[in-house]
Amino acid sequence: MDVKVSKFFDSIGSFFTGGDQLPWCDRDIILGCEREVAEAANGATDELQQESIMRLSWSLVHSKQPDDVQRGIAMLEESLVNPGSPLQKREKLYLLAVGKYRSGDYPRSRQHLERCLEIAPDWRQALTLKKTVEDKIAKGKSLLLLFFCQKKKKRR
Repeated sequence: MDVKVSKFFDSIGSFFTGGDQLPWCDRDIILGCEREVAEAANGATDELQQESIMRLSWSLVHSKQPDDVQRGIAMLEESLVNPGSPLQKREKLYLLAVGKYRSGDYPRSRQHLERCLEIAPDWRQALTLKKTVEDKIAKGKSLLLLFFCQKKKKRR
């Protein structure tokens, strides 16, 4: 019985908190990536500069700080002007989807994931995040419907 109650509360908790499996990134890692980008700007090859910018973008969209996530989104959107190879474009679209997911923009996250999956249809990471995003969208609709039903009952 206790196990069932515990599972019930865990499922409710994950319903409201998200329960996603995406990693978080702390400020120290972001600062290290920022230093790496600054160092790469001083004479490193274009390839090394791009790699360090991608690591910084990754750390920003995985941050718990909304400002960092927004900065990562902006960097990735700017980088999609010249996305590079299909693999690089896939990575950028995925990270952009993570950023949009973390900022609560689930419909845009899903759009980026769909574009990502056009490039790599069987990519598990993107498929898993897409399922999570679609679950969030469905739960949001369910909560909205519940809210309006409750509001209607109170009027009667």
